[in-house]
Amino acid sequence: MPEQGIARYKYIFNEMLRMTDDGFIVVDKDGIVTDVNDQYCDFLGKPREEIVGFSILKTISNSKMVDIVKRRYSEELALHKFMPGDTKEHDNNFVLVSRSCVCDDQDQAVAGVAQVKFRLQTLDSAKRLMSEYAELEFYREEFRKSGRHEVSFDSIIGESESFLEKKRLGLKAAKTDFAVLLTGETGTGKELFARAIHNASSRSDKPMVSINCAAIPTELLESELFGYEDGAFTGAKKGGKPGKFQLANGGTLFLDEIGDMPLNMQAKILRALQEREVEPVGGSGPVPVDVRVISATRRNLPELIESGDFREDLYYRLNVINIEMPPLRTRRGDILELANHFLAKLNLEFQRATVLSPEVKRCFAGYQWPGNVRELDNVIKGAYATCDGFTIDMTDLPAKMASPRGSAPIRAQKHLSELVDDYEREVILAVLRENHGNCQQTADELGIHRSALYKKVAKLGLKDAVQRLHQQLAQA
Repeated sequence: MPEQGIARYKYIFNEMLRMTDDGFIVVDKDGIVTDVNDQYCDFLGKPREEIVGFSILKTISNSKMVDIVKRRYSEELALHKFMPGDTKEHDNNFVLVSRSCVCDDQDQAVAGVAQVKFRLQTLDSAKRLMSEYAELEFYREEFRKSGRHEVSFDSIIGESESFLEKKRLGLKAAKTDFAVLLTGETGTGKELFARAIHNASSRSDKPMVSINCAAIPTELLESELFGYEDGAFTGAKKGGKPGKFQLANGGTLFLDEIGDMPLNMQAKILRALQEREVEPVGGSGPVPVDVRVISATRRNLPELIESGDFREDLYYRLNVINIEMPPLRTRRGDILELANHFLAKLNLEFQRATVLSPEVKRCFAGYQWPGNVRELDNVIKGAYATCDGFTIDMTDLPAKMASPRGSAPIRAQKHLSELVDDYEREVILAVLRENHGNCQQTADELGIHRSALYKKVAKLGLKDAVQRLHQQLAQA
């Protein structure tokens, strides 16, 4: 090989030895050290001049390299313990070493090489890998949660006419790429609706990434949304980190509690939506992104616009399609269905057959549910944990639920006839489920003729619900 080529390979070899965290040492066929990298010199606590040109046994008294070359074999990741005094630190004398004999074209041994993995560096590498793996698993789990079969409009519980109308609107929104603004009280299922819209859209094979704008400190919000480059600020992760916009590229970005977004960030969000690009913190230029934005808030955005706390131009950018989520107190026909759903999940998890007492059902139907569906879920879980037998009684519920104030009807919202219809609707559905859809048994239990049951089903708009019940039972 020409001298120029030999010099080139020497430069490459030296650079590789410099870049690695491992130690490398090379000996000739007689065991004389011909090369060693700085990392190994530092571990041994000796300058290069005291190692190169001398027998390896002078530096590492129990080295196997002479035997490796002589007997022409190799070994991988063998545990080696240095003799006292051979290393710089007495308590750091174990390494993993891979050794091999090097032969020429005539199969003659010409050298021996060893690669050493230091214990502390190996642990540090393992920690870095574990950190990267944990982050990967986080995003893998987030993507799994947003799977197209995880949440659908069919799986969302609710048969009241007002709620069915919201489902129909959500399905229509899913067929477009327009921005959707979900409004309504806390606990009404806005994020669930957002996932259903994403899963019913053409972007369902891409991730839906969520961020709670109220939960991230203002000083970190920009880097969370837009990401940052390597060295952008003190404590920044080496190599940088993509933001939520980049992670949602091709899919959906869900901006929860958008009403709590600081004004300075609102301007940057608006620019990202208009330009369809983001600029990472510390970055050298914009990065193009393609995201469908669904946002949600419990706050009154028009009032925030009037007070100067929310940008009007951003509001119109986000509010292309508005879906106002109805509170649970206006969906009284869905209360027992939701309660039974939550109870069934707990019974399946804990292998029990707990039911609600008639008094609890009446209480649930009359309670105002200020915390909406989330409160109902929490009440069921709390009562499930404290009930003694297989029935949840009034004594298992929070004290406020039995008070007249907590269970007072909302006179301004519905007439008495409508409340009676709601109650009849929920009772009929509950008894039908208990009787596995058998109309004759349901009529007998309710004390009415079967023809009267059919008339009530038609009057109360339950035909579709009864048909779905029969389909579910047939599939079970």
